[in-house]
This record gives sequence, C-alpha cells and structure tokens, in this order.
Amino acid sequence: MFKQIFEIFKSNSLHEQALEECHEMLEIVREMFNESVNSLRNSDTAEIPIDIYATDKKINEFERDVRRKVMTHLAVGGKDDIGSGLILVSVVIDIERIGDYTKNIYDLAKTHPKKLSAGSLKETLNDMENSTKDFLNKAIDAFKNQDIDLARQLMTNYKKDIASTSNEIVDSLVSGKNDEFTTDQASALCLYARYLKRIAAHSRNLVSSIVNPFERIGYPE
Repeated sequence: MFKQIFEIFKSNSLHEQALEECHEMLEIVREMFNESVNSLRNSDTAEIPIDIYATDKKINEFERDVRRKVMTHLAVGGKDDIGSGLILVSVVIDIERIGDYTKNIYDLAKTHPKKLSAGSLKETLNDMENSTKDFLNKAIDAFKNQDIDLARQLMTNYKKDIASTSNEIVDSLVSGKNDEFTTDQASALCLYARYLKRIAAHSRNLVSSIVNPFERIGYPE
C-alpha cells in the first residue's frame, strides 16, 4: 500500500504537496518530543528553544490542509485513489496526536518545574523513555524514506513492553505499593508514563500504514 501511495503522489501535485506536509509535520513532532522530554527530565526551568504552542498550532494547520488536499483530489476525479487518500488522512491524525502528547509532556514540565526524578524507577523509566524515542525516530525515518523493510522490522520488534511498563509504573504508584514519592512526583510520573505509552502507540500506527491497507492500520501486517 505504501508504494501505491508514492506512485500516485509522483503524478499528482495535490497529493505530493500533502505528502510533503506530512514530512514537515513529522520533523516538527520529532523536535517537539526531544525538547519536551529534555525540559521535563533534565531542566529545572522548563525553558526550551521553541514555542511549543505555536508549533502545535502549525501541526493542526497542516492536518487540516492535508485533509483539504486529499478531499479536493478525490472530489475532482481521484476515486481510484480513495484507499491511498484514507491512509494519508489517517496518518496525519496519528502525527497530530503525537504532537498533542508531546505538548502534554511540556505542560507537565511547566507544572513540575524541577527536573523529574524517578528514584527507584529510574532504570525502568529511562528504558521506556529511550525505547519510545527510538521507535518514534525510526518510524519517522521509515515513513519519509519509503523504507518498507525497516517498517516491517519495526512492526515485528514493536516494543510491547512500553505499554506494560507504563501500566506497571502507574499501578505501583496509584495502588500505594511504592510510597517513596511525594504526591506531586507520583502524579507526574504517572502522567509521563501514560504520555510515552500513547506516543509509542501512535508511532506504531504510523509504521503500520506503510505496510498495511487502510482497514488494518494499527494492526500487525
């Protein structure tokens, strides 16, 4: 399905423009993720070199523009491209959601201005954080480079433990099994674990769009 999309886009300016906007959205969310995580985990000031809210608005504008271009193309005779158009519209939804969750991480950094320490959960949280970052970066590269082999590898090696680790962290803190943290620390850790889980899930949806037809986006190949 991924190859079909790109073959169509090469011969249609509206689709090509929509795809280029998707690529730009992906680079924006990559930067947003890196800066937001750095602010939460490594900074005591929550200051970052980008305007996270302006970039989030830009992503929303791109999402609407991609939808408009796809709809226009299909309306003027691109009925044979319905499947590809639906996939692209689905992709921009996942990109927008990743942007939202990275903005949530920055909001958390502002509310919890001191860098977020994980205490006894440090190693667990670091592993989940690094796995999420690695998967997001590889998902972006696979989509931009039309790398079907990398996409298949990512689908096969998808870090399901990101979700289970997130659940374990939240359960241990909410249940009171782990009482080493203050209320604000525990709350921040719970939220952060959930945000990472959702970013990984939407990254997986992005990867699945490369190898799957529309109806199987988000599922194994």
